[in-house]
Amino acid sequence: MVVVRRFHPPRCHCNVRSFGGTWKDEDTVSFTDCGRGKVWFRVRNSTDFRVSEEGAVYTLRRLALVGSEEAVDVVYARDPRTKQVWKTRVHLYARSTGNSMAPDQVKPSDAMLTQQVPEILFPWRSLDVRGDGTVRRVKRDWVIPPINVPENSRGQFPEELVRIRSDRDKNRLLRYSVTGPGADQPPTSIFIINPISGQLSVTKPLDREHIFNFHLRAHAVDLNGNQVENPIDIVINVIDQNDNRPEFTHTIFNGSVPEGSKPGSFVMTVTAVDKDDPKTANGMLRYKILSQNPQSPSSSMFTINNKTGDIITVAAGLDREKVTQYTLIIQATDMEGNPTYGLSNTASTVIRITDINDNPPEFTTDTFFGEVHENRVNVIVANLTVTDKDQPHTSAWSAAYRIITGDPTGRFSIPTDHTTNEGLLTVIKPIDFELTRSFMLTVEAENEVPLARGVHLPRQSTATVSVRILDINESPEFSPNPKSIKLEEGLPAGSLLTTFTAQDPDRFLRQTVRYSKMYDPANWLEIDQVNGRISTIAILDRESPYVKNNFYNVTFMASDNGIPPASGMGTLQMYLLDINDNAPHVFPPEVEMCEKPDPNAINVTASDPDLTPNAGPFAFELANRPSDVRRNWTLNRLNGEYAQLRLRIGSLASGIYKVPIMITDSGNLPMSNTSYLKVKVCQCDHHGDCVDMERIIAAGLGTGAIIAILICIIILLVLVLLFVMWMKRRDKERQAKQLLIDPEDDVRDNILKYDEEGGGEEDQDYDLSQLQQPDALEPECVKVGIRRMDERPLHHDHQYPLRSAAPHPGDIGDFIHEGLKAADNDPTAPPYDSLLVFDYEGSGSDAGSLSSLHSFSSSGDQNYDYLGEWGPRFRKLADLYGGGDD
Repeated sequence: MVVVRRFHPPRCHCNVRSFGGTWKDEDTVSFTDCGRGKVWFRVRNSTDFRVSEEGAVYTLRRLALVGSEEAVDVVYARDPRTKQVWKTRVHLYARSTGNSMAPDQVKPSDAMLTQQVPEILFPWRSLDVRGDGTVRRVKRDWVIPPINVPENSRGQFPEELVRIRSDRDKNRLLRYSVTGPGADQPPTSIFIINPISGQLSVTKPLDREHIFNFHLRAHAVDLNGNQVENPIDIVINVIDQNDNRPEFTHTIFNGSVPEGSKPGSFVMTVTAVDKDDPKTANGMLRYKILSQNPQSPSSSMFTINNKTGDIITVAAGLDREKVTQYTLIIQATDMEGNPTYGLSNTASTVIRITDINDNPPEFTTDTFFGEVHENRVNVIVANLTVTDKDQPHTSAWSAAYRIITGDPTGRFSIPTDHTTNEGLLTVIKPIDFELTRSFMLTVEAENEVPLARGVHLPRQSTATVSVRILDINESPEFSPNPKSIKLEEGLPAGSLLTTFTAQDPDRFLRQTVRYSKMYDPANWLEIDQVNGRISTIAILDRESPYVKNNFYNVTFMASDNGIPPASGMGTLQMYLLDINDNAPHVFPPEVEMCEKPDPNAINVTASDPDLTPNAGPFAFELANRPSDVRRNWTLNRLNGEYAQLRLRIGSLASGIYKVPIMITDSGNLPMSNTSYLKVKVCQCDHHGDCVDMERIIAAGLGTGAIIAILICIIILLVLVLLFVMWMKRRDKERQAKQLLIDPEDDVRDNILKYDEEGGGEEDQDYDLSQLQQPDALEPECVKVGIRRMDERPLHHDHQYPLRSAAPHPGDIGDFIHEGLKAADNDPTAPPYDSLLVFDYEGSGSDAGSLSSLHSFSSSGDQNYDYLGEWGPRFRKLADLYGGGDD
């Protein structure tokens, strides 16, 4: 085996021509330039080796290397254009390849090119090899070719890469350094250099997938820091290793292919990626199918392009109705698919077989049966069922039905139930049992989309439908309906008009028809229930409000005696011809006129319900009665439609005047009528408008109406007066703010009302019942003394003084003083004035009045003047008891 230990330029590689356990003459190692053009080579030991212009190193004699022996030589390379010179040391050693292996059987992979630490001089003076073999130096800058470093190295670190030195270090000491990313810039400290020897080393394994190359600059300075050589660029390429498995872009790939596809049909593409260098075998992937499930109808239904990942069909027989989908296990392997050295990964591929219309619909039976009653429409007669093996609810599965024969008049249709795919045979036109009692239809079922090429409709796609028509009791039918007749109005009751009969469609049934009237708004006609003769029961009047445009409609009903009975309606239209049966009337019936009219003429016309020629032209004439009519008015005929009523005198008093006018129409046997024109005469303003119409209208009212109006007005006035009196009384009560008892009034049998607002809710807790019914109090409540009714004690009751019940109690003044003192010392008393309830003191009054107070002695023996100092209420007591006979 040949190992190139030191070789430059690094972009060149070594090719092994042939070798065995023993090196022979003409065994060669070639150096091929990778882009620098023509390079001249020279070998140092010319006795054992020589190098050709192509860079092939030849042995000049047989070399027998045993064990670990090796042959070492130095090869120089020179660029004739740039005069750049490289040198490399080649170590050749032998490795046994087996006794049976001939030299021409050695594989190229048995030869390895490894680059170890080159000892390379990067001189500032290049070597120039003369023709005679001598070398001279020429001044130049440093030029360092790229350095290749394998990734993921397991060697001991730091691992030496290359030694950089200047030929000026022979005369003085130099210091070497490198800068750039990987050295003094992030990521730092990956590459270090020995400042004395110039040895460049890497400190840890490199990862090509992280950083694939580094660009450094080498510097050489003397001990004073002066630059000795110009900085040179160092490119370190990280050589890829197969350290990454292929990764599929999806765990599961989904694809589809139509059923029945021919071999070679494209299905889908699977894709995997490898982080290794795609330009090397480490990143070159190859695909293959590991398994197929199910293996029907063949175990190899698909194949895959090992480079692109395209999956195609290779066998026929894809049938969705048998196999709906296939699952393939796909493997991707790098190293160009080498199973020994390559790394692999797998993914699943699901291929769905899509449906095509390769199965026509087939009827489940050859003949279907159905029945329907006559005259029914939009009724389902029969459900037609089919089977279709294609995918449900697709256009290849959905069936469309059509009637081929048996329905020339188009009385049936077959819509599709899209949920069940059934055909719904439906009646769309009425069928008469008396005409047709059955139908025999031939129907065909097809899909919404055409069948696939080569598939034809089978016999099962056609079926027969037998439809039986059922008879029902049909309603009698009037003919014609409606029936129209013309006749003159005014026919007397009992006149025969016409016969209106109906026919029973059930010709095969013997049934009786009876007639009746349904709608006759004016109740003019009747019909004979047996023969349908129509006659009048009242006089026909064209001017009736029930007649519209001279037409009068009556509805009749014809009923048979079938089971169940059936009935039909018919309408009789009567066109009434006009006769002169209505006298004309003056129009308008009322007019207005000023007392002194100017002009004093009124135009009037006539209204006649009859039609021409039984209406106008009209003849107008004033009546002879009363006599003042012709004295006050005159009537002139303007034309056949209008006449002019004119006032003979200069003025009329305000009021309502009725002018009789006799009008005659132009009918054959003309009719006359005297109608009254109501003329309202009123006072007018300068514009000629009435201004006293209220008085005129009042003058036209009757006595009863006027009395009713007056009564209503009087009642309204009384109600208003009562309301005012009630409001005044209420205001007077609100304004009464003084005491109910005047100081000068007698205080007996009175309740004092105080309007003071004191302590809120507690002021309202007064027990006034004791002033009203003292005899009704409970026994335990009847005490002679004073009690507070507004207190809510939380402890035992406070002791108020009790007045003796003896016939002659003590002095009233002492009793009152004691009561006041007790109230002032009451801990339960509120901090405001409250009501003191005095107990019952005698039976002289039902109200228990304080006027019943009496002393144990006569009033003349007591001096009650001090009571006057207590206020107006007690001053009255002093007057009563201290006033003597007064």
